[in-house]
Amino acid sequence: DGQVSSVAVQQLIEQISYMNKSKMIDHVGGVEEGAYEICNCVEKIIKQDILGCEMTDVEGKDLGNKEDSTVPEEEVFGDVLWDAHDEQEQMEAFQQASNSTCELGFEKYFERLNDLVAAPAPIPPLLVSGGPGSGKSLLLSKWIQLQQKHSPNTLILYHFVGRPMSTSSESALIIKRLTLKLMQHSWLVSPLTFDPAKLLEEFPRWLEKLSARHQGSIIIIIDSIDQIQQAEKHMKWLIDPLPVNVRVIVSVNVETCPQAWRLWPTLHLDPLNSKDVKSLISAECNSANVKLTKEQEKKLERHCRSATTCNALYVTLLGKTIAGVGNTGNIDEILQQCCQCQDTVSLYRLVLRSIRESLQSDKEKGLLREILCVIGVSHNGVSESELIELYPELTSAVLASLLHSLHKMCLLTYGCGLLKFQHLQAWEMVKLEYMETDENVISAYRQKLVEYFTMQLRVLIFICFSFNSQDRVTWRSADELPWLFQQQGDKQKLHKCLLNLFVSQNLYKRGHFAELLSYWQLVGKDKSSMAAEYFDSLKEYEKSSEGEESMICLADLYETLGRFLKDLGLLSQAVAPLQRSLEIRETALDPDHPRVAQSLHQLAGVYVQWKKFGNAEQLYKQALEISENAYGAEHPRVARELDALATLYQKQNKYEQAEQLRKKSFKIRQKAARQKGSLCGFALLRQRALQLEELTLGKDTPDNARTLNELGVLYYLQNNLETAELFLKRSLEMRERVLGSEHPDCAQSLNNLAALYNEKKHYDKAEELYEKALDIRRRALAPDHPSLAYTVKHLAVLYKKMGKLDKAVPLYELAVEIRQKSFGPKHPSVATALVNLAVLYCQMKKQIEALPLYERALKIYEDSFGHMHPRVGETLKNLAVLSYERGDFEKAAELYKRAMEIKEAETLLIGGKATSRHSSSGDTFSLKSALSPNAFLEHGQR
Repeated sequence: DGQVSSVAVQQLIEQISYMNKSKMIDHVGGVEEGAYEICNCVEKIIKQDILGCEMTDVEGKDLGNKEDSTVPEEEVFGDVLWDAHDEQEQMEAFQQASNSTCELGFEKYFERLNDLVAAPAPIPPLLVSGGPGSGKSLLLSKWIQLQQKHSPNTLILYHFVGRPMSTSSESALIIKRLTLKLMQHSWLVSPLTFDPAKLLEEFPRWLEKLSARHQGSIIIIIDSIDQIQQAEKHMKWLIDPLPVNVRVIVSVNVETCPQAWRLWPTLHLDPLNSKDVKSLISAECNSANVKLTKEQEKKLERHCRSATTCNALYVTLLGKTIAGVGNTGNIDEILQQCCQCQDTVSLYRLVLRSIRESLQSDKEKGLLREILCVIGVSHNGVSESELIELYPELTSAVLASLLHSLHKMCLLTYGCGLLKFQHLQAWEMVKLEYMETDENVISAYRQKLVEYFTMQLRVLIFICFSFNSQDRVTWRSADELPWLFQQQGDKQKLHKCLLNLFVSQNLYKRGHFAELLSYWQLVGKDKSSMAAEYFDSLKEYEKSSEGEESMICLADLYETLGRFLKDLGLLSQAVAPLQRSLEIRETALDPDHPRVAQSLHQLAGVYVQWKKFGNAEQLYKQALEISENAYGAEHPRVARELDALATLYQKQNKYEQAEQLRKKSFKIRQKAARQKGSLCGFALLRQRALQLEELTLGKDTPDNARTLNELGVLYYLQNNLETAELFLKRSLEMRERVLGSEHPDCAQSLNNLAALYNEKKHYDKAEELYEKALDIRRRALAPDHPSLAYTVKHLAVLYKKMGKLDKAVPLYELAVEIRQKSFGPKHPSVATALVNLAVLYCQMKKQIEALPLYERALKIYEDSFGHMHPRVGETLKNLAVLSYERGDFEKAAELYKRAMEIKEAETLLIGGKATSRHSSSGDTFSLKSALSPNAFLEHGQR
């Protein structure tokens, strides 16, 4: 009734009101309405504050839906599809891995990991190896926490692979997630392929491109990489030289590590020593107030000496088993049983039998078996509510009791609200104990899940047709049912399931493109026949669609199909469903509705790939006008249309128009990030700037000079060039006073000031400072040092921009020399440097000097990437132009034909790069980075 019910509640409300991070929901009404309101609020917090997704209610007002009618998560990354469940699963996996409070003598390993980060590039990935349960995940998660605390400028991207065959072990999804996280931190919104093969192939180029935008180191950590499906085949990028600021750490089991990876530098986790064993067991026993005698401790110490009984998981489980007995139980008896176990699987079996014996009835023991088996045969786990629906005789009280025991003893854990096995050895034990690896038993449990999710889907589809709410088809049905059919080998039912438009839409919209494609390949359908079947199903569904809501649902399905076909490269077939989606939305909603803009945007994207730029421009402009009218001129959706138009203009070599739109888009995104305090946006930069300003109040020291330099970089990033210049000048002056004018740190400040003047088009000042920085670095640094290469490159580009081509030549030659020393003469980056030099010679009308450089670059690209790679095509085109200018028309025609064959086979270039007629390198593009104006500024070394 709006009255506070007690003093305690009043005090609680007062306490909450003083907390910054709490959210109070004031609700008067029914319990279900209150729960619904809280659920919406929590969802918004997760999307906005944790995942950094944009939220708006504009569409909701027009469509008459409740608060959950928000901008899809994909809007954060333009057309990129983002799965909040996958991201949440990774956050929870990281938290679970770092849960242990026992460090197990990790300090020596931390030092080795720190050495890897500090080592000069190039450096191969570091292999963290050990037996199953040796503590690899714990080590990496603890080290990540230390890095996040002590190195705020370091970007750490991690992925914890779960059980084999689960979603977390799918290579294309892992690479897509890592790419999106890089894009998120780089303020880059560019087209991203969804073809699994191309995604894996293009990742090294994405990594190189996006790492260049990041000021600081990037560390990529993949735990249990050997559990990835076909790891060696799909993770080929690991054997290529990494960008200079990127380090990679992967963990593997000793037994399953691919042979080729064993040559990498390796950090092997030693078995636990007797001191660590005693410490772990004592920690578990003390938490349960269990005291062991000296004799019992010695017995445990003697037992934990073999390779399979002295790993972290085994010893932890052993401690929990003994602690579970309590002071009232017979410790000697359980100790005797434990000592008969020789590995983690056999100890898990003892734990399970102990839990089973504690149950009061055969019914509960039977339910225990059912719960473990049905979780084991699922794709990604099973929820508590699903278990209760699967087994009506299972009460909440019994389930709670069982799950408490199973979770406490490390058998089960939670991930994204689903119950799954905490460790692979627990699932292996369940198979041995209950299934005896009998495929018929496994198949029977899968069939039970198939029947359950099939029934769920029928109910959901009925709801969809009755209440016109396609969102009711949950991710659970889409995740489990096709996968279960695949495991059962039932192609007919899998085919029927895929033709359920809502299931396919759910998988596609969450970015599970590779999974969807693999299902269609299994049923023996090629891309064209798949497209035809989807289109026929949609036309059938359209016949039964009546009313505005049903037509809106239909338009969404047509759009999803069009986007899917576009991603498959079936451009001619993609136009029809996208055009139909546009027509329905214009009729059912309004020609000026935001969803119409969405249709226009997607249709334009097809025309861009089709090279029909005139059509695309017209559609993008219409979408921009609708978005500005609907949301206002400074909304992220408007920025999205501006970005799309900018990319289109860049493809047509209209660089000035493209640059104007990019700047406008960047300002909108910057302002939006400030308003919402996004974790990946400018709120972090603002907070960092305040911390740095406080530090600069001290006296002249190298640390304070570095701080001033970083402040200058951060203000530059916010387009505050005047303030940035002040801080960078102060940094330079302080470094010259404290370190002397010839110190390499002074070169860094000079370099950053030069980049700033270059941005302000004060080229003479920039030239003078770059030359000073180069002079210092040449004397102070090794000939192949990355910082020297950095200054050489940007001074060369500046000379070229100023028309001082003769001065640029020796620097471009030096760039080739540096890359050869760093990477070897046959590395692709050497080819890029050769092309840059050849482009310069062509501009100087020195075609004879340019020809051998192009030919050598072509050979390197062909050997490195194959004969059909885009870089090969670009170089062939450059050679064709050169041959034409020299009068060799026959050779020019032959080269140009080869280049066009590669171009036709190639999908949309990532990042929307538009090359000049002589270009296969970044130096002939617009110097100013599209979304990150600090691309040429250097942070201080941490």
